[in-house]
Amino acid sequence: MTPARWASNPAASRGRLHREPGSADGEARGPRDAFQRDRDRVIHSISFRRLRHKTQVFMAPDGDHFRVRLTHSLEVAQIGRTIARVLGLNEDLTEALCLAHDIGHPPFGHAGEDALKAAMKGRGGFDHNGHTLRVLTAIEQPYPRWAGLNLTWETLEGLAKHNGPVRRPGWALAAADAEFPLALGTWPSLEAQVAALADDIAYDNHDIDDGLRAGLLTLDQLLAVPLVAQGWAGVEARFADVPRARLAGELVRGQIGAMVNDLIAETTARLAAAAVDTADEVRQAPGALVGFSPAMREAERELKRFMYANLYHHPVQLASAAAANRVVAGLFTAYHADPRLMPDEWRMRLPPDEPGLSRHVADFIAGMTDRYAVARYRDIVGPIDLPEGF
Repeated sequence: MTPARWASNPAASRGRLHREPGSADGEARGPRDAFQRDRDRVIHSISFRRLRHKTQVFMAPDGDHFRVRLTHSLEVAQIGRTIARVLGLNEDLTEALCLAHDIGHPPFGHAGEDALKAAMKGRGGFDHNGHTLRVLTAIEQPYPRWAGLNLTWETLEGLAKHNGPVRRPGWALAAADAEFPLALGTWPSLEAQVAALADDIAYDNHDIDDGLRAGLLTLDQLLAVPLVAQGWAGVEARFADVPRARLAGELVRGQIGAMVNDLIAETTARLAAAAVDTADEVRQAPGALVGFSPAMREAERELKRFMYANLYHHPVQLASAAAANRVVAGLFTAYHADPRLMPDEWRMRLPPDEPGLSRHVADFIAGMTDRYAVARYRDIVGPIDLPEGF
């Protein structure tokens, strides 16, 4: 497909912070363009590999069929790539953003993030989005001459502000912006906007699948949500002769398709009305150009409210979150009190003063997988009782 005129163009990229030797345009080793290379650097990173043992919804799941951060990121990339292709956007940049968007999550998902945020109060705080930029620009160090993956400006920009302009960046994002200014006050590329909503579509629907599989949600509960009820009526009409238990997957697939189709139609209309001609004009738009129709936006918000009330805040989930909070908080206290407990490679780079020392400890803990965090807690803090199945 011919790229749309408002798509991001790798040949017109604003480049990388560090020039890479090897060819006239600084892109070495093979025929890949800049955005293809970014996607591949994310895939080959240590931080991306660790997502296979980090919480999506269920903490340190002992079942093989539940999603983790890695599988969620792959599902987001599939949805994002599909939308980008229909809209004529750059699929490689979209995929890079989708694959990298959760790299900054600490162990145990939002429960771990809450614990680090509390531990870092007065020291700049912690947020997973800012930490994603920190991981990709400073903590990952696969290259001999610079820190980070040296991703293009467009990839870093999209990760920094995929949810829109950032007026008050936290310290981690502010540090990345100071080193390589990312125009935080403007909207990001269409590819970044697609990645943000592909994330919503993926977890809105796949969390339903996991919640049903875990027995924390029932279909009868879900049918109280109008979007689900409408989709279920269509599923039952098409598969009247199929047992109900076999139809949950069809419900989820149908809802994803409905959201994707609505987003494509609404975004196409917005682009026509905005009359933008270039990616830079997209950045100067007064609002998001990728989005759901008003009706779908409200339906999606209602689904989210249901999921928070019935799955994310389910008593089983809250018990797991409390245990996860104790693990992360205990690790921070122990490492901060005695940094000699950290591995040599981390201890050797320990800043002598605050807030650098605390931020270094938080960096180390944020990179842990769920199971490694539990193991280290038991090694350096002591026994802990965890909910069944944790």
